Amino acid sequence: MTTALIADDEPLLRGALAQMLAQAWPELQVAAQARNGREAIKQFDAIQPDVCFLDVHMPGVSGVDVAHHIGRRAHVVFVTAYDKYAVQAFAQGVLDYLVKPVEPARLAETVARLKERLRMAQPASNTEALLRELATQLERRASPPSLRWIRAQVGQTLRLIPVDDIVYLRSEAKYTLIAWRGEAGQACEALISSTLKELITQLDAAQFVQVHRSVVVNLRAISHITRGGNETASVHLKDRKEQLPVSRSYLHLFRQM
Repeated sequence: MTTALIADDEPLLRGALAQMLAQAWPELQVAAQARNGREAIKQFDAIQPDVCFLDVHMPGVSGVDVAHHIGRRAHVVFVTAYDKYAVQAFAQGVLDYLVKPVEPARLAETVARLKERLRMAQPASNTEALLRELATQLERRASPPSLRWIRAQVGQTLRLIPVDDIVYLRSEAKYTLIAWRGEAGQACEALISSTLKELITQLDAAQFVQVHRSVVVNLRAISHITRGGNETASVHLKDRKEQLPVSRSYLHLFRQM
């Protein structure tokens, strides 16, 4: 039986990929899931899986570091939130990659390639040069820091909202509604003139996930997910009563529920 390791520091996304793989590749056994790079290395050495799905941007030991350790002992698929540099790094290489949120069609293509390589008993490719290029791209991507504060006019007061306190962002025509946890945990809201599209590029993709074309949610603020009809779902928040819609395009993020 073909075995796999999934490494991602975000449990919701890690579980979602495992569930998608169960549908796209029923014969595959996900033998282990790692919460970070160090754990991924430890689990890889213990179980020696055939395929490793590695989140590129894990804190500390990155997915690239883990791939260096794995070498040619397993087939590696990188999972990344950063489409641009992924394409640049992999365009001329033999490593495969998936862009978050992972699309079922793209995953199916990746699975087909992996099956063929395994059927032909092809060894994992020598990708040291490609890994060095990816590491360089990571450094460039990491140079501009993620957005830490958002300015919002609330009445006559200019508020500086810590990004970590934001619960969700919702598009409102040419504006964006910011919902955040204020002092003493109270629910606060404000409209800002920046569009959701502009803000998404400045947010940490490991923390903020788009669940609808008009909604981005802080993963740390999610309590649970409930399934609805017509291939939809709702996000329930830890300290707020409202529910956020999950559209069909993003439902696969929460298939593990």
